[in-house]
Amino acid sequence: MIVGIDKIGFATAKYKLDMTDLATARATDPNKYSIGLMLDTLSIAPITEDIVTLGAAAAEKILTSEDKANIDMVILATESGIDQSKAAAVFVHALLGIQPFARSIEIKEACYSATAALNYAKLHVTVHPQSKVLVIASDIAKYGLHTSGEPTQGAGAIAMLVTSQPRILAFNDDNIAQTRDVMDFWRPNYSTTPFVQGMFSTKQYLDSLKTTWQEYQKRQGLSLDDFSAFCFHVPYPKLANKGLNKLLDKSVSDKAKERLVQNFEDSIIYSRKIGNIYTGSLYLCFLSLLENTQSLKAGNRIGFFSYGSGAVSEIFSGNLVAGFNGMLKYDHLTEIDDRILLSVDDYEKLFFEELQLDADGNANFADYQTHTFALDSIIEHQRRYRKN
Repeated sequence: MIVGIDKIGFATAKYKLDMTDLATARATDPNKYSIGLMLDTLSIAPITEDIVTLGAAAAEKILTSEDKANIDMVILATESGIDQSKAAAVFVHALLGIQPFARSIEIKEACYSATAALNYAKLHVTVHPQSKVLVIASDIAKYGLHTSGEPTQGAGAIAMLVTSQPRILAFNDDNIAQTRDVMDFWRPNYSTTPFVQGMFSTKQYLDSLKTTWQEYQKRQGLSLDDFSAFCFHVPYPKLANKGLNKLLDKSVSDKAKERLVQNFEDSIIYSRKIGNIYTGSLYLCFLSLLENTQSLKAGNRIGFFSYGSGAVSEIFSGNLVAGFNGMLKYDHLTEIDDRILLSVDDYEKLFFEELQLDADGNANFADYQTHTFALDSIIEHQRRYRKN
């Protein structure tokens, strides 16, 4: 049975921060961000935009009434959880009006968890071919002011509908995963921002890529010449670029190298403008590739490298389905470029605004720009959402 991605949608925050402005404010050479990180702008989310509103907005773009009547599972992958018990997927399920007899869960393993969610969805659809599973990767990457991670923040969500007979990408049954117990990036329950060992995390990312790729080649008998493009987890584009160069050894033909490099450039166009969206970064890379490439065609094999700190990595592939271009209906580049530009002062106030609850657990918020949905208020510690 063929199972894969039938639809894909995306949403990001309505505000942006220019990296040149941030560099000036931090007394840093702008080239450190534009060349050293390969970042131009970051998406900045206000307090009324969270993983629920972003995830629901990304899904709302692609789902029909028929989809909502047939979806029987909603999986939200995130490392920006809003509740220690209730899954964000339950909120999304309600906002989208999906039929009630559906399983809704949240899944976590740093930036890897969306890949785990896709695997779960694939297994479910394989057993139940008429099922549709909504997989959402939604995150807000926030490191704190004046931290080393500040220039790699971001916000956004990717929504993918997994079905049999998909119209975008058919999964191949070739997944190779690796787990190693390392402390390269983590966020304890008592901290609102993560702890990061930057250089160590970079080393883990690249070494996990190398060793997982070696095992993948050993088991699958494939080389980079068999791939038309390779998508990477993108904490920041320069690291993904290092990952590609790690794979492009002397065994790769010049023709394949040229093809892979060009498609890589197309795959990071959105990430350069949005920053890190954690669980969704790999799939934002895939969406950017689909919507900006001029060379891909049906049947092409696309490789995926997923990485989540702590750490779990996975390499797998899929083949583009005939007519995949017809499923790409949104001008995401214009949407990204139309975000509201913030000054650094306004970014510091908006992005780091803290929740202020009264004695009864209530809070109201300013009327910030959001997508289709917004966090309207908190009443007796209960999050209340509205549709704009």
